[in-house]
Amino acid sequence: MSEALALPTRKDEAYRYADLAALETLWPLPVQDIRVGAGEQGALAMVLDGANDAAHDIAITLEDGAEYDLRLLNAGSAYGRIVVRVTLGKGAKFHLGAAQIAGGDQTVEIVTEVTHAEPDAVSSQVVRSVLGCHATGTYLGKVAVARGAIGTDGEQSIRAMLLDRTATANARPELEIYADDVKCAHGCAVGELDPQGLFYLAQRGLPPAVAKKLMLQAFIAEAFVGAADEEALTEAALKALEAVL
Repeated sequence: MSEALALPTRKDEAYRYADLAALETLWPLPVQDIRVGAGEQGALAMVLDGANDAAHDIAITLEDGAEYDLRLLNAGSAYGRIVVRVTLGKGAKFHLGAAQIAGGDQTVEIVTEVTHAEPDAVSSQVVRSVLGCHATGTYLGKVAVARGAIGTDGEQSIRAMLLDRTATANARPELEIYADDVKCAHGCAVGELDPQGLFYLAQRGLPPAVAKKLMLQAFIAEAFVGAADEEALTEAALKALEAVL
């Protein structure tokens, strides 16, 4: 195997938390190339579940004024890794809505790199993770703004919910900016279900298990709002959630 195809090590930041033993059986990863022409629109919904555990590498190129909507559900029964690399042309728009659900000893990962190569492009990323037992969920995401890409608007909203203290959430949103007059922001939080929220629902007659499920459902739904396949994605997410609770 050539050096270019050698299995990465944990010294590579993008693989620091990866299950390298599981990844080795899938390596090298085939790259899915997606190109959206100037002024055109595209969308993709991808579900990783127990029937199709795998690792995916998606490269998306958006020409000037193009738009793309990507929705992901990463809930494989053992290991799931999704890499997304996006390059935006002038005035292009990209949205990622992703949910990760894992329990047991599962490892789920989403790695993104969104490059604003030209001015006035917009990108947004919403990632929600629910992790139980000894599961590990990782999000590593970079928004890179090239020189001259003025008017860039890039946003990352990353939140993880731990059902058990033994679960692990790794999150690293990153901004790399080489242009002036841009608007970029990221928010990241890892926590547990709000006990006051659970108490509020219990006071209104909901059993604790039902209240917990409803709160998690609302949390995950944030990743799929507005998707063309919103109903199907939400249904698949609820099925994965039931397996974790």
